[in-house]
Amino acid sequence: MRFELTRDYLDALKGSVQQEDIKLIKELTQNLHPADIAEIFDELNVEEARYVYLHLNTDLASDLLVELEEDVRERFLSYLSGEEIAKSFIENMDSDDAADIIGELSEKKQDEVLSHIADIEQAGDIVDLLSYDEDTAGGLMAKELISVNENLNVTACLEEIRRQAEEVDEIFFVFVTDDDNMLSGTLTLKQMLLADGKTKVKNICDTDVISVKTDAESEEVAQVMEKYDLVALPVVDSIGRLKGRITIDDVVDVIKEEAEKDYQMISGISSDVEASDTVIQLTRARIPWLLIGLVGGIFGAMIIGVFEGALQTFPKIAFFIPLIAAMAGNVGIQSSSIVVQGLANNSLGFESTSQKLFKELSVALLNGVICSVLLFVFNLFYSDSYALTFTVSTALISVIIFASLFGTFVPLALNRMKIDPALATGPFITTTNDVIGMLIYFGIGKLFFGF
Repeated sequence: MRFELTRDYLDALKGSVQQEDIKLIKELTQNLHPADIAEIFDELNVEEARYVYLHLNTDLASDLLVELEEDVRERFLSYLSGEEIAKSFIENMDSDDAADIIGELSEKKQDEVLSHIADIEQAGDIVDLLSYDEDTAGGLMAKELISVNENLNVTACLEEIRRQAEEVDEIFFVFVTDDDNMLSGTLTLKQMLLADGKTKVKNICDTDVISVKTDAESEEVAQVMEKYDLVALPVVDSIGRLKGRITIDDVVDVIKEEAEKDYQMISGISSDVEASDTVIQLTRARIPWLLIGLVGGIFGAMIIGVFEGALQTFPKIAFFIPLIAAMAGNVGIQSSSIVVQGLANNSLGFESTSQKLFKELSVALLNGVICSVLLFVFNLFYSDSYALTFTVSTALISVIIFASLFGTFVPLALNRMKIDPALATGPFITTTNDVIGMLIYFGIGKLFFGF
């Protein structure tokens, strides 16, 4: 049954904490999913959350920490000692999750936690994972996996799987290695069940293995798993030795984080922010692009100032300034967003920059003609100036073509320079196209009006 957090439940839980009623706390939490308890923790103060946490069963406590939002977890862990962190959840957590959480602590606290982990092998696995960049396959992978030697027969292989399965929560594949721990294949339970017990593993395993190296970027990992519909992906070092595995739940987190980051960039936010951040943190993240917009607005005002005399002589020209600026920004956003999306999911294929620009030119030309003809017809009926009619329609098609090409070229160029193309969308494209759009508009107006 799906849990719903109510005021009555929250009051009962807070009351049990105040009365130090451990039995009631266990009754209220024992049948809940870790994600439900994480939701509850958002409504508790740190002391209340700490008391509840320390009286959860061990498995539930370890799963809960993974479900908490990063900023909530950071505040919560600051109230726990290194020994409490190690004993209460690290020892019962997968190595990748443990490394992620320990990596958020200060170096001093990391050392303290690691020193209290009784299982030296587990501590060693966590230290190994902490040595990798968090945005690489090595930083995403877990050490817990099942691997068997290719020279074992099926009967011995099953025994080995039973022995190793105690340390692994979910078995997606059995990884096959040679005597040097080089990844040589994968094996499914179906293959083992259908094979004769004396058959060698190397004779029935799938040798066409898709893997990534430890230094592969997290985005590449997500693309590989999406392309080949994988639920688990082996990770190897530079010479092909098996080092760990990445599961689909880790990749979902990567996709979510990348989507949030790109959305914030598109919205003109320069760094990762949360709703719970302070006013100063939110301001610092938003102000850079707002300043760019401010500078763009100043340039736009200066352009209008240059043509102040023309506006006094032909005031109707001013009526269409908002339209030209809006169309330039909208078209640029459309083009850049499509390109950024294509670059993010590798759907652009082998299409070259010139081919993409030509396609966008064709689309822009068609869109420009449609919009310009409609505006031309409107002005024929509602304007008594043929010069204004031709100026606005010609400027509109010119602006649409320029904005489309600019919105396409900039993210492609940034991607070529290894800069996140999401930077090209949002305020940057809008501001640039507004300024250049007005230059085009007044330039064409000068030709038709002769000012």
